[in-house]
Amino acid sequence: MDYNRLVKDCLKGLPEAQRQLYEHFAESMLGVCYRYTKSVADAEDVLQEGFIKIFRNLHQFKFEGELGGWVRRIMVNTALNYLKKNSRYQTDLSFPDTSLHPVSDDNPEVTMQAKDLAELIRQLPAGYQTVFNLHAVEGFSHVEIGKMLGINEGTSRSQYARARALLITWLKKTTVETKKETYVRP
Repeated sequence: MDYNRLVKDCLKGLPEAQRQLYEHFAESMLGVCYRYTKSVADAEDVLQEGFIKIFRNLHQFKFEGELGGWVRRIMVNTALNYLKKNSRYQTDLSFPDTSLHPVSDDNPEVTMQAKDLAELIRQLPAGYQTVFNLHAVEGFSHVEIGKMLGINEGTSRSQYARARALLITWLKKTTVETKKETYVRP
């Protein structure tokens, strides 16, 4: 797909180009939105709002980077703004600056489908989930996350460490339960 042509056609207001842009990115961006929300309906709301922003700001795309990266960044920012505005997520997005217990680097030895791991991540409290997704999945630094969420770098690191520790605990529990289920007495 020729993204440069597609963007130029969208900027001309051609509905077919706008439909192509939407259809090309909608499915993968819904997945991005879903990682930050707690329901498909919320993710769809974020996706809709994100595409409105994309089409309103398409003139700002510089043709220097990858269009997919630009679209993804808008979706992530839209999801973060949605979490900040939506009262259902407000209490979960508090970031207390409390001291953190040491986190083990032990990784549970478990074979898990990506879908199952994504579901575990979705079970994290919203604040942990948001920081974990921004750092581990999207690749943002803790400094960048701090600026995005209005928190300090140390708080971002702490939230990430807590999320990671909780996931490791859950993965170990899953491993033990799986081993119990597969063990059959003679």
